[in-house]
Amino acid sequence: MTQYNNILIVGSGGREHSIGWKLSNDTEKKVFFAPGNGGTERNIDIESDNIMKLFEFAKKNNSLTIVGPEKPLSLGIVDLFERGRLPIFGPNRNASRLESSKVFAKLFMRNTGIRTAPFSIFSDPNRAIEYVRSSSKNVVVKVDGLAAGKGVFVCENDGEAEVAVRRIFVNNEFITSDNKIVIEDRIYGDEASIIAICDGKSTIPLASSQDHKNILDGDKGPNTGGMGSYSPTPLITENLGNKITEKIMQPTIKGLNNLGIKFKGFLYAGVMIERGSNEPYVLEFNVRMGDPECQSILSRMDSNLLHYLEAAMDERLDSMPPIKWKNKHSVCVVMASSGYPGEYQSGKVIHGLDIKLDNDNDTYVFHSGTKKNSRGEILTNGGRVLSVTSLDDTLEGAKNRSYSVASQIHWGENEEYYRKDIALKGIKYMKSPFSN
Repeated sequence: MTQYNNILIVGSGGREHSIGWKLSNDTEKKVFFAPGNGGTERNIDIESDNIMKLFEFAKKNNSLTIVGPEKPLSLGIVDLFERGRLPIFGPNRNASRLESSKVFAKLFMRNTGIRTAPFSIFSDPNRAIEYVRSSSKNVVVKVDGLAAGKGVFVCENDGEAEVAVRRIFVNNEFITSDNKIVIEDRIYGDEASIIAICDGKSTIPLASSQDHKNILDGDKGPNTGGMGSYSPTPLITENLGNKITEKIMQPTIKGLNNLGIKFKGFLYAGVMIERGSNEPYVLEFNVRMGDPECQSILSRMDSNLLHYLEAAMDERLDSMPPIKWKNKHSVCVVMASSGYPGEYQSGKVIHGLDIKLDNDNDTYVFHSGTKKNSRGEILTNGGRVLSVTSLDDTLEGAKNRSYSVASQIHWGENEEYYRKDIALKGIKYMKSPFSN
């Protein structure tokens, strides 16, 4: 691949902070962040969707660029960089439609034979509501375009589905939805995040993880960008992992190739293991690392991430050995501003970031919605603020470590919020193993 002197991480979340942290441990090259956050160093004042300025910086500084969030991918940052012969890791604009358009992804899965929930596509709210009322099953309503993880409505009844349809079409809460929605049958079971590094022809799986999308304990309340994760999840056994690779990940790469699309980057399949059949269904595709799954996965990675990213860009993943993982569990607890995913306040001084457990070198606080002021104080600057991530020999131990640290971090009375049940599902699986 093209030689480079520096690394540029595009994005500002906990995902990008953890990628930069891992790469800083893997190489002596300088790692820059655009725009970064209060916890990252060498921040560049360029927003992640300003792809032309990012191009100019990468060219001037001879940088390998790694794209964190989905928006610059959907805008074609990879296409721009490749035309300019600059090294970049991530899928091109065509491949990114797997995430940027739920309609494209569902039709692709149907045509490729990848198992997914039965669905219909609507651009008229009245017809969508008629369909909901006539369906004998509970449904999931999905915005077609990008919605920062908040455009999926898992409905318990027809009334909730109708409200979701009206929020999208009538209230115009999701202006990027291209005026289309997907309504699919609700699949009941247990969800897991499966992520692989892809080079356009081969895939290498990362460790499994499980996200916690809802804002409230017990998976209640509206969807968020993710309130916590743990890795690995006992839900995904070796046999089931192999099945997902063979029936989902590899057919996805092959199916895209058949469309003339070469997928290079992180391929993320959100899968539901259906209760009763134990079959994996694809709920959605993402074309980048998940956040907060990235934090819990990379904290366990015992191989050089940079070597695998370079191999993917050179289309030589098939020559790479399996990734090594620390024989430990990880738990990531997301600390959010009170009010998220609705309205919340920013600009609060965060206290307790220097707290560590006794003899603890396995707890990391990755920053998301933070910024640093002129006095060097770290302030809140977003909905999801911090990702407290810990490793331990047991899942219970990792959970306790993360919560112990989170409980000592504050930015005002009742200003911070986090779920109290992250990883409890995994502990339950271990006590009553999920049958595969």
